Amino acid sequence: MYKTISILFITCSVVLFSCKHKPPPPPALVPVNLVTAVPQSVFYYDKYPSTTEALSEVSLRPEVPGYITGIFFTEGTHVKKGQKLYDIDKRLYQASYDAAIANVKVAVGNQVQAKQDADRYTYLNNHNAIAKQVLDHAVIALENAENQVKAAQEAEKTAKTNLTYATVYAPFDGTIGFSLVKLGDMASVGTTVLNTISTIDPMAVDFLINEKQLTHFEGLQNHRKRQPDSLFTILMPDNMLYPFTGKISVIDRAIDPQTGAIRIRLVFPNPKYGLKAGMSCIVRVHNQDTAPQLVIPGKAVVEQMGEYFVFVVKDTLISHNSDSAKKQETDTAAQKGPKFYAFQKKVQLGQTIGANVIIKGGIDEGDRIVVDGVQSLHDGSQVDVGRKQPPGGNGSDSTQNHTPGSAGKRDSSENN
Repeated sequence: MYKTISILFITCSVVLFSCKHKPPPPPALVPVNLVTAVPQSVFYYDKYPSTTEALSEVSLRPEVPGYITGIFFTEGTHVKKGQKLYDIDKRLYQASYDAAIANVKVAVGNQVQAKQDADRYTYLNNHNAIAKQVLDHAVIALENAENQVKAAQEAEKTAKTNLTYATVYAPFDGTIGFSLVKLGDMASVGTTVLNTISTIDPMAVDFLINEKQLTHFEGLQNHRKRQPDSLFTILMPDNMLYPFTGKISVIDRAIDPQTGAIRIRLVFPNPKYGLKAGMSCIVRVHNQDTAPQLVIPGKAVVEQMGEYFVFVVKDTLISHNSDSAKKQETDTAAQKGPKFYAFQKKVQLGQTIGANVIIKGGIDEGDRIVVDGVQSLHDGSQVDVGRKQPPGGNGSDSTQNHTPGSAGKRDSSENN
């Protein structure tokens, strides 16, 4: 019986022992590649979307109504100030001008007659040969004749102005566009637009900046003598570099309260007419900050809800266990070597330079940044820095992993 009990006890013990849950295996270490954040001098441009604008632009409108009887230019060409562009039917205006000249002559004749009468009656009045009333009437008639001459002369000026307005001239040197009227069309004052003419050399380039950058651009405007020749350049719509450099012309008077932006106007020479009004281009502002800056590969940056983070690796231990557990884990780590953990840090991004990006804040010089394997990490993940992650693994960029120094130099040559 005792033997049977012993067998049952041993059997139960074996069953109970086999029913115990095995401890879960430790989490697999995430292999990562690292890069050390080292400050370096960088060469880059701040880029702003921009639009070309004519410094002067005017819509040509008729000052007098009439039918278009002449067009004297080639559309889309350069015209000179005072060049004849359009003729409006001037027959009525010529007739009015001729009549006005005739009226002036009649008025002048009446004035001469009234002057003679007034002189004659003045002489007779001095010798008491006529009534005083006759002399007064003669003097008034002379004054009326003189006023009629002035009125006729003003009417002549008006008729001459209308006749002049029947011919439309270029108000300044510029490029003229497509004619909006054809021969025989009726031109009405205030409603008809004949054409548009705009200056083309030099050409303005407008772009917007944030109000926080206003002080910097005001400094650039006020210290032009110390600016490099290549401070302001533009990229054409085909991404080609425009061969001429520009300068700040105007900073707008006010900041838009809705967007916090303010408009800056640059002026570029345009001797070959390569810039056209309304063209979209990119303004490049040469970076003048010569202090070394931290540059890391752009694929190391993770965006979350509009904020940017990187993973910084440190050989430290994280645990919320008791002091004895910490001591035991530390002793184990001392035997097996240091453990590496990835900590998430929020950063402020600067200019993007090719595959790299400038970090304005959030990390320090010498920090080791994860560049491959970031998609598999969370704050506090234990990582394996010995077994390298293939570049571009875990959904990251497939571009080759470069150090900040080499990538920064590569982008500098491209910008040049």
